[in-house]
Amino acid sequence: MSSSVEKIMQKRGSQIWGKPEIVHTAQHRTLKNPLFPLSVSLRDIVFFTKPPSPAPANPPLLHIQRASPAHPARTLFAGRPQTPAFSSSPPPPPPPPEMGKGGSLSEGLVRKIVLSYTYVAVWIFLSFTVIVYNKYILDRKLYGWPFPISLTLLHMSFCSALAFLLVNVLKVVEPVAMSRELYLSSVVPIGALYALSLWLSNSAYIYLSVSFIQMLKALMPVAVYSIGVLLKREAFKSQTMMNMVSISLGVGVAAYGEAKFDAWGVALQLGAVAFEATRLVLIQILLTSKGIQLNPITSLYYVAPCCLVFLLVPWVFVEYPVLAEASSFRPDLVVFGTNSLCAFALNLAVFLLVGKTSALTMNVAGVVKDWLLIAFSWSVIKDTVTPVNLFGYGLAFLGVGYYNHSKLQGLKAKEAQKKAAAQAGEGEALRLLEQSEGDGSMGEKRDNQA
Repeated sequence: MSSSVEKIMQKRGSQIWGKPEIVHTAQHRTLKNPLFPLSVSLRDIVFFTKPPSPAPANPPLLHIQRASPAHPARTLFAGRPQTPAFSSSPPPPPPPPEMGKGGSLSEGLVRKIVLSYTYVAVWIFLSFTVIVYNKYILDRKLYGWPFPISLTLLHMSFCSALAFLLVNVLKVVEPVAMSRELYLSSVVPIGALYALSLWLSNSAYIYLSVSFIQMLKALMPVAVYSIGVLLKREAFKSQTMMNMVSISLGVGVAAYGEAKFDAWGVALQLGAVAFEATRLVLIQILLTSKGIQLNPITSLYYVAPCCLVFLLVPWVFVEYPVLAEASSFRPDLVVFGTNSLCAFALNLAVFLLVGKTSALTMNVAGVVKDWLLIAFSWSVIKDTVTPVNLFGYGLAFLGVGYYNHSKLQGLKAKEAQKKAAAQAGEGEALRLLEQSEGDGSMGEKRDNQA
């Protein structure tokens, strides 16, 4: 219970009936009492009037007072409690603590930790599977189907159909209320950038090894921060920029040590990173800032058809003529079906990971995934990984780790500011309430004197 409410209760003494309990949540605080369960904001102060003994036939009124800078202490509600009779029993006990006896972790906390690691493991597995699967299909030395636009079209067609089924038929999630103007101005640009990002990133697997592509993807924080600064979504900080330079330097060293360096493949992957970073920043500008929140199912429901249309334009001119000549080719439904299913499941795993943990957890898990892919590429696919590769990526890895650490510290600082503001608000409410009571006492004295 907060100190301000305790002081008020001590001041009121026996007038307080049924000691209230304050439960802290992320959005508000709830004061629980056997008489009247009530949700109040940070500056609402609730008094429960103690009934006389014996209790009358009609219970006494419940008075709720609020003190705020705009409204001094005043009665917001006066009514009878929901329960028809009174009980002298104490309020229900507080919820059990997170720590068990002897400092051991409680069962609930252990379950949360296990679920969090499960979400991370599922996301790493699916992301790992989709990357290796795409490499297997597109590489001329493996499955030998070097048509990245066609593969992306299959993914978007499959995701669009499943998203439509989940939203409109099975009603798993509700569609977001979105006007035509909002769709054209916000979703269409994001869909175009997503189409370009997928097209270029899948094309890079034809020319570069899996390990080297993961090293180049370490530039994603650099691209997101730089584009955020250019679009005035991020504040320029020299310390952060120096960290971005260190990441870029590490990727440059890794590229210098690449045994099978291909300039066109590097250009494709860097273009994919740039388009993806721009898409992430535009999501904040065009959707999040307008209060529109899309989970992966609704994201695919709105974005996948748009992305499909944009991919059809280059496909008609680039890959369709080649596929039309190779009329003897018949795609394996098992290979392409399971590949598309994995791509759709990956989007759902992103929702679980970010929704149940945080975006920062996903960034840290992404670093683990990249190291696993580098080890897999070297040991199974037999890609060449040189010591210079590892040294350069190690430098980039340290820079990305420091960036994630800085983001975590920033989140902790924001939480500390919120708590300080809440405590300051309670202190101000207590001061205004005492001032109001003092004014009331003075008025009573003047009335008595009169």
